[in-house]
Amino acid sequence: MRSVPIVLASVFAALPYVAAHGYLRSVAIDGKTYEGNVPNHASGDSPIRLIDDIDPVKGADNPNMSCGQNAQKAALVVPANPGSSVAFAWASGNGGNWPHNTGPMMTYMASCGDTTCDKFDASGAQWFKVDEAGKKSDGSTWVQQDVMNGQAYTMTLPNNIAPGDYLIRHEIIALQLAVSMGGAEFYPSCTQVRVGGNGNGVPNATVSFPGAYSDSDPGIFDPNVYNPGSSYTFPGPAIAAFVADGSNNAASSSPSSVSPSPSASATISDSVSTQVAGATPTSSSIPSSTSTGQSGCSGMDSGSEYRPRRFSRVMRDLKQD
Repeated sequence: MRSVPIVLASVFAALPYVAAHGYLRSVAIDGKTYEGNVPNHASGDSPIRLIDDIDPVKGADNPNMSCGQNAQKAALVVPANPGSSVAFAWASGNGGNWPHNTGPMMTYMASCGDTTCDKFDASGAQWFKVDEAGKKSDGSTWVQQDVMNGQAYTMTLPNNIAPGDYLIRHEIIALQLAVSMGGAEFYPSCTQVRVGGNGNGVPNATVSFPGAYSDSDPGIFDPNVYNPGSSYTFPGPAIAAFVADGSNNAASSSPSSVSPSPSASATISDSVSTQVAGATPTSSSIPSSTSTGQSGCSGMDSGSEYRPRRFSRVMRDLKQD
């Protein structure tokens, strides 16, 4: 009988550890919610690539930096449009609120090239940054605090992005241990979308994961992270600029525009500046090397999903500048 108290003690000891990590629980595009799966437990089709562990990715050169811990291709590719509102809802390992409040959130995209995203190998993806959120206007509180409070983080897809299949890589970097080299915790996630519309914009530069960050980068190794009012430098590239792709005739055989449902997002009352690729800022923008961001909370209305289908023309591979 002594084994029972020992087992219970072990379980209770593990609870804080489980609660201290987390994963992307769901994503909502223009108000339509797509649920993810609990890590290492696939229970239904989703556009969010399944990871096998709630633990953070450690080390900027880790191969899991692309989409998370041993991420698997997802079954669904879901519709979006240029300018779509995308809301990311995070959870702790035990299903509660996201456990961290210190560090940035950044969003990248990558074309799935000549295949659909449910078949695309993310290890070769060429990523471009479309959004970043750091500290609020008070200079001390992070936008990530809103996620810890149970809100979803909302960003906007570039207004002129060319149609095709894309991965959306949304990540949280938790910096509570970043006062030591290698202490940063990376939580990347990947969602598979098919962008419609008739845009013709392609990014001016791309990066790879791993490769875009170094453990010694400012913003990843940050000895001043707990100093009130200290400035913050986002790691990785600047927000991508979009240029017209002259060879892209969007009116030909590209996917037709999908009419979005009314957005359920609402701007959080705290004033923060916006850094979004191809979008008009909701407040004054500042250089991408300093802490700023856009955040919102979204209502999550569930909706139907569809399985990916091939279309006669897809985006060409984006080439790194």
